[in-house]
Formats: sequence, structure tokens, C-alpha cells
Amino acid sequence: MPDLLARERHTALGLEVDERLARAELRRQIGRLERQLAALLSEGFGRVAVEHRVGAIATSPRVLGLGELEQLRDKLADRVADARLTLREQERIEEGNRELLRQMQASPADFKWVRVSRDDIGAPGCGHWHSRPRFGPIGMLMGWWRVKVSSGCPLPGRLAAVERQAGLLA
Repeated sequence: MPDLLARERHTALGLEVDERLARAELRRQIGRLERQLAALLSEGFGRVAVEHRVGAIATSPRVLGLGELEQLRDKLADRVADARLTLREQERIEEGNRELLRQMQASPADFKWVRVSRDDIGAPGCGHWHSRPRFGPIGMLMGWWRVKVSSGCPLPGRLAAVERQAGLLA
């Protein structure tokens, strides 16, 4: 009976525990979670901020115990789950913007002055689609709307001139 009360001491029960296998399995799980988190970070790079940092378990450099390795594994698993949720939400938003763009191209007059950028749909590069009247004010009065596709990134000199006009540069 006294052996059962001393549960924290494995030797009291006559069991020998080999921590090497448990440590190796925890390190394998931690490595797999770190690779998954790195893949999710690279998938969302430039589109959405994925939190990838995990706080230190120990304050000084040393070999972590089993409990600390389990804490680290659990924190990494939480980070991976959060990153997946963040990317799934971003993909949902981008798909909604793609659908808006399809509707806008089908009926430009229903989406007057709406602008969708390539960033909004998750596409790389510069550019946007803008529902504008054809032939300026006359087209606006006549109801002639079209979706105009921008030519891409502005030239560096042109961008500086636009920023100067907007008061962004001194």
C-alpha cells in the first residue's frame, strides 16, 4: 500500500522507465510540428501574418525534461492550429473577392466605382480591376460602365509624383 501512495517515484513501484524513447518521440513530434508551421508561414508569406514564434520554456540553456518537451509540443500544436485557421480565413476572404470580381465583370453597372486589387484576390504582382464609366462623365450619364484593368505597377518616377501630390512625401 505505501508503494501506491508514492506515485511520483517510479522506482517505488518497481518500474524502470526509459526516458530515451519518450524523449525521442517528443522530439520527432516537435520537429514535425515545426516543419508544418514553417510550411504554413511560407504559404501565407506576403498575404497574411502568421504568428510563428513560440516562447522559451527554460530561462537558461539546458536539456529540457519530459514535461517541458510536452509543453513545447503543445504550444507548437496550438500555433499550427492558429496558423491554419488564419490561412483558412484569408482564403475565404480571397475567394469572396474573386466572386465579387466575376460578378463585377459580368455586370459593371451594378458595381459602380468598385475596385478590386490583385492583393485582394491573392494574386501576386501589382494591378487592379476598377468599374468605371466609359467615356467619362458622358458614359456615366448614359449608363455605359466597364471594368478597366490596370496595367500593373506604376513606374518609380510616376509613383513618387503621385505620392507628392497626395502629400505622402515631403
